[in-house]
Amino acid sequence: MNTLLPTTTAGSLPKPSWLAQPETLWSPWKLEGEELAEGRRDALLLALAEQQAEGIDVVSDGEQTRQHFVTTFIENLEGVDFEDRRTVTIRDRYEASVPSVVGPVSRRRPVFVEDAAFLRRHTEAPIKWALPGPMTMIDTLYDAHYGSREELAWEFAAILNQEAKELAAAGVDVVQFDEPAFNVFFDDVKEWGVAALERAAEGLSCETAVHICYGYGIEANTNWKKTLGSEWRQYEETFPKLQQSSIDIISLECHNSHVPVELLELVRGKKLMVGAIDVASTEVETPEEVAATLRRALEFVDADKLWPSTNCGMAPLPRSVARAKLGALSAGAEILRRELAG
Repeated sequence: MNTLLPTTTAGSLPKPSWLAQPETLWSPWKLEGEELAEGRRDALLLALAEQQAEGIDVVSDGEQTRQHFVTTFIENLEGVDFEDRRTVTIRDRYEASVPSVVGPVSRRRPVFVEDAAFLRRHTEAPIKWALPGPMTMIDTLYDAHYGSREELAWEFAAILNQEAKELAAAGVDVVQFDEPAFNVFFDDVKEWGVAALERAAEGLSCETAVHICYGYGIEANTNWKKTLGSEWRQYEETFPKLQQSSIDIISLECHNSHVPVELLELVRGKKLMVGAIDVASTEVETPEEVAATLRRALEFVDADKLWPSTNCGMAPLPRSVARAKLGALSAGAEILRRELAG
């Protein structure tokens, strides 16, 4: 990636209203069968066009072909029963009805590889593709078979590695693993979480990233943030282990958060996707606000390792707002590029 301060998104983009209910997580599809397959591909191309129109450098599918960033992958695994649903507390924050692991887990077939190849055929830009991380996967299920979070995480890591290698072969430039659970289960992260993440990324021919945020802009997450006090120091627990890991890029939440920017020093030497767009607000940042967030980050990360990004996914936002935020991200990055060139 030769572009200075390449812009990208951390995760999802809003789906068009003809495909799924807008501004809603886990929104049911409005189409079925072949119409659904065609509609998802159309939405993927639309998301690509909007990213490129707003100047995003490292593009993604916007997660248009999946209902949810975790469960759509799990739907394609053996050993998980979606009829046997249990209520669990996700990330110690909110309750949800989730499927159960009832036997040995395995991947039936590639999950996103055809979609990634489709995206590759329609752009020459670098592509970043997100997968759920092992720890976040086990936090989105009820385990009625393994009886060990760690054992199940290692099984998922091996499955994710299979998928990630095929995504890389299909032309994906960066495989990102989403691990919001890393901001909650600190002991597990240190004991086996980072190791399982490295297993998922083992032997890839592309760059690897891990995305750790404080969640979508939904009520459960915003209420949780209110309990965290004036400084959010969760990254202080995980960054030292990640700095020593084989993961290439670390994605974090920064703008409008209470994360002390000096915590970025803990991962000096890694590439950083710095969240400069607040996904929990419909207020569109100005380019100057984006530039100010990035400027502060540059005190702790070298310019050639800084990727301006969003804090998290934007699926719950109106499409017009999300697109405007992408434009602000690009314009803010350009301000910094001009400053650095001068």
